[in-house]
Formats: sequence, C-alpha cells, structure tokens
Amino acid sequence: MKKPLIAVTFGDPAGIGPEIVVKTVADPEVFEKADCIVIGDAGAAEQAAKVTGVDLKINDVEDPADGDYSEGVLNIIDLHNVDMTAFEYGKVSAMCGKAAYEYIEKGIQLTLEGKADAISTAPINKEAIRAAGVDFIGHTEIFAALTNTNDPLTMFETNGMRIFFLTRHVSLRDMVGMITKERIIDYVERCTEALARLGVTDGTMAVAGLNPHSGEHGLFGWEEVNEIAPAVEELKARGYNVEGPVSADSVFHQAALGRYNSVLSLYHDQGHIAAKTLDFDRTIAITNSMPILRTSVDHGTAFDIAGKGIASAVSMIESVKLAAKYAPYFTR
Repeated sequence: MKKPLIAVTFGDPAGIGPEIVVKTVADPEVFEKADCIVIGDAGAAEQAAKVTGVDLKINDVEDPADGDYSEGVLNIIDLHNVDMTAFEYGKVSAMCGKAAYEYIEKGIQLTLEGKADAISTAPINKEAIRAAGVDFIGHTEIFAALTNTNDPLTMFETNGMRIFFLTRHVSLRDMVGMITKERIIDYVERCTEALARLGVTDGTMAVAGLNPHSGEHGLFGWEEVNEIAPAVEELKARGYNVEGPVSADSVFHQAALGRYNSVLSLYHDQGHIAAKTLDFDRTIAITNSMPILRTSVDHGTAFDIAGKGIASAVSMIESVKLAAKYAPYFTR
C-alpha cells in the first residue's frame, strides 16, 4: 500500500527544527507510515545530521516525484536561503526568519498542487519572522492567507483526545466578551465539519464551561446561562450531537476516557493546559477548515539548546504520524 507523502518544513534553521526533522526522517516508525519530503536547506540538514549523530543520506531534489524514499535517505528541496558562513544557532536573525517563511510557502504550494498529501511544520520564531519583514504573527495566519482560508480552526490531538478552541490569542478580559451564543453555534458547526473531514463522524462534542462548576446557574457568573447553554440547546435542535456546558474541571478528563469525541475549549490556556498536562510531547496541533491538511508540533524553537543535538523529536515524529493518519481523508 502506498504511503502518504508528507511535506516537512524545517522551521527556523537557528532553532531545533532541523535537528528534530532529521531525527524524524530517521525514525523507523515514521518510515513505516509515511514518505517525507523535507523543505529546507541542505547545508543546515547536513549540519543537523552531524550534531545529532543521525546517519542519513541527504538527497537534494527539485520535485517530490524525484525523491528516493528508501530507508536512510532524507529527500530535501533545498531553497538555498541560508548562508552557512553567517549562520548561528540560537540567534534571532532576519535570514532565518525569511528562510522559515519560504519553507512554509513552498510546502503549502506543493500540498495545494497535490504533490504532497499533507504538510507537517517545525517551529518558527516570531521575532525572526518579523525581523525578515514578514507581516504575520504565526503559522496559522500564514496558512490562512496562503490557502485563502477565513478563520481556520485549531485542533489539538493527544492520545486520542481532541480539543478545539473558541478563542485563542486574546486577553482573558477580551475572551469573556467573545463567548456568545452565535459564536459557539458557528464554531460547533464548523468543528463538526472538520471532524467529518478527518473521518470522525461518531460521538459527542462537549462544550466546556467557563466559570467554576459551570456557573452554578448564575451563582458564579451568567455566561453559561445566557450564552453557552442556549447555544447548545439550539445546536441540539438542529441535530448536532453536542453536550454542555460541561464543567472545565472534568470535561477534559472525560474526553480522555473516551466519553466525548472532542471538546470545544473556550480559551487558549483552558485547552492547552489540559492537553499538555496529559502528554506534553504528544500534543499535536492540526489546522482545520483549509483545503489542505497541516499538522504541527506545539512547542517553540528552543534556541537555548539548538545545535546541541539533544532536542527531543517526539513531537515532530507524532506530528508526521498524525499527518499520515489523516492524509487519506484528503484527496490529492
């Protein structure tokens, strides 16, 4: 059976991205589940293989179709955008920020063209991206713009638990004002569509509560009474299999046990803390509602240990495996 072809971006070359990518390509379980075409810089790949002690043949290709997907081979599309004589690990630089953006841009292009089945991204550095004059604050915004997707959905998956986010990069004060009946209905509808795109059609989605004990009928706040519960009731009337508000101190535990197929977290840390406490290294982000499938590690560039060969590749390995798992549900 043909394995899915995953485009794997290097992330910021000055961070741990190249190291965890070479370790991932060399991983036997990844080789069993996926073929990888790396988007990066061949010189940086060779240096990463050296510092990690990974034995790989670096195969520079122009197109994924030209790759040799034998074990022990790292196929790379070299964008020649890193001057290794000026390169330094662990330093914010415009050169590396520009390179990181161009890797993403190329990976998206290949996947949109059907030359890859999905894309899996290594971490970028926001300061470096800005230093390069790239006017995006992160991966999600880049993918939204380059795939022409309005408000893509972020979903975490770890150990079978799936978490969506009603709000993300806003203050807690602003977040409370964004919890409206209309927004919850819109998100549950789109999250349900996203799950179906991934082949998940059975089970119940839970909407997390906001206040302690989901507000205790107004005793600790009125968001559940005025916005969340009415949204859930309307969604049920429309035929959606959804429950809520479910107290946030138990909903993620219940989801981890399999009671719910997913949870709609109301804000960034509510879902992040739950997922990362369950399994930090295996918390993988999936960007949904796009014409292509994208998975990503949910950690940073770790400049403090870059170039030392000690960075764990567990998250990158899981990211590629998850891309391979869901890639068959996306058509080339």
